Amino acid sequence: MEHLPVLLSLCVAVCSAYPLDGAARGEDASMDHVQKYLENYYNLPKDVKQFVRRRDSGPVVKKIQEMQKFLGLEVTGKLDSSTLEVMHKPRCGVPDVGHFRTFPGMPKWRKTHLTYRRIVNYTPDLPRDAVDSAIERALKVWEEVTPLTFSRVYEGEADIMISFAVGVEHGDFSPFDGPGKALAHAYPPGPGIYGDAHFDDDEQWTKDTRGTNLFLVAAHELGHSLGLFHSANTEALMYPVYNSLTDLARFRLSQDDVDGIQSLYGPPPASSDDTPVPTESVPPQPETPAMCDPALSFDAVSTLRGEVLFFKDRHFWRKSFRTLKPEFHLISSFWPSLPSGLDAAYEVTSKDTVFLFKGNQIWAIRGNEVQAGYPRGIHTLGFPPTVKKIDAAMSDKEKKKTYFFVEDKYWRYDEKRQSMESGFPKQIAEDFPGVDSQVDAVFEEFGFFYFFSGSTQLEFDPNAKKVTHILKSNSWFNC
Repeated sequence: MEHLPVLLSLCVAVCSAYPLDGAARGEDASMDHVQKYLENYYNLPKDVKQFVRRRDSGPVVKKIQEMQKFLGLEVTGKLDSSTLEVMHKPRCGVPDVGHFRTFPGMPKWRKTHLTYRRIVNYTPDLPRDAVDSAIERALKVWEEVTPLTFSRVYEGEADIMISFAVGVEHGDFSPFDGPGKALAHAYPPGPGIYGDAHFDDDEQWTKDTRGTNLFLVAAHELGHSLGLFHSANTEALMYPVYNSLTDLARFRLSQDDVDGIQSLYGPPPASSDDTPVPTESVPPQPETPAMCDPALSFDAVSTLRGEVLFFKDRHFWRKSFRTLKPEFHLISSFWPSLPSGLDAAYEVTSKDTVFLFKGNQIWAIRGNEVQAGYPRGIHTLGFPPTVKKIDAAMSDKEKKKTYFFVEDKYWRYDEKRQSMESGFPKQIAEDFPGVDSQVDAVFEEFGFFYFFSGSTQLEFDPNAKKVTHILKSNSWFNC
């Protein structure tokens, strides 16, 4: 199947016209927009016309949830204000349902030196040297983290042909549609038109963010020209929604972008004239953990929106019960401000929030975003000054109670009252018989509590108050 061009599109603004209570004027037009958005980007069937108007429709709720999950929103299944706000932001026009960091089939250039050429015309919005500078800077972003190099040619066919155009026909079958809609599009690596990037000259291109910043759009589109698809990480350049709030002076690729492009081309070669750094001055980096290592242990484990996250050093595995093998990521690729080597983590599903601990601090995340006001001290939860860190934590969804494990004792926190319960701490071994060693991590699933200690995992039945199975810690990975 041929790859479609990647379109950076500005969705029509509908939030002000769309009535949350369904009573104001313009609802039909707004619902048509919502339906088209779900059809175009999340594969809602086009032959069913009334889905969106039936707010409780199963297929629509599922598609809204799919969109919210991919874009890092609170997964409600409802057309709430934050969801509608995202639906009218500038974004790429290809569907988001692929979950690829690279295009299907992983097309890439089979050489490390690429040529580019500007054709047709320059945009009149900027001086020529400003356009040249924006394109060169956009290419430099990718050059710095790969073995790739780029040079400009002034005639003939280049690997990446760059053009500004207006209107329906500009050499492909993806017309531009005037200001405020499709900003640009690009093709993945390959011969002919593949690898090329086209920019809509009906947009107001700028060096800053007062209009549409040429550097940001070019860097995103040239990522597609090199083989990257979209990222679900809101911090990533390859996130499908255009971010006009980016600090241009401090711009840098997210770790997710770096991991994606290096999966295709590898890291940049070491410079031959680099001065070697003495070994003793470089802090040792933990080795990448092996998923099926029988001695594998975890720092922390937590659920997150129906999945399970297993944290280890700088990494985590993301396990969905719909798939056999988990995904493996750097913590920094999703949450750049979080530390590595976490101590504990747990999810409060009623708040759609995961709390993470390291030392005497606590962070809160919702989807891909660290919540404002964090980190906070763990003693704000009600721990005595003698508690310096949390070993493990788990929240009981039904009872709305959170358990904190510290050495051989545990505390219990009432999520409804937002306070630590009296009568604690208690001995872990007394209330969780069979769980005798220090707890590294714990989470709840299928009505059981799963306690991790080193490479051993204990399945505990809270109703029978006994250990029902002894497992390897990585048994969830189908090794």
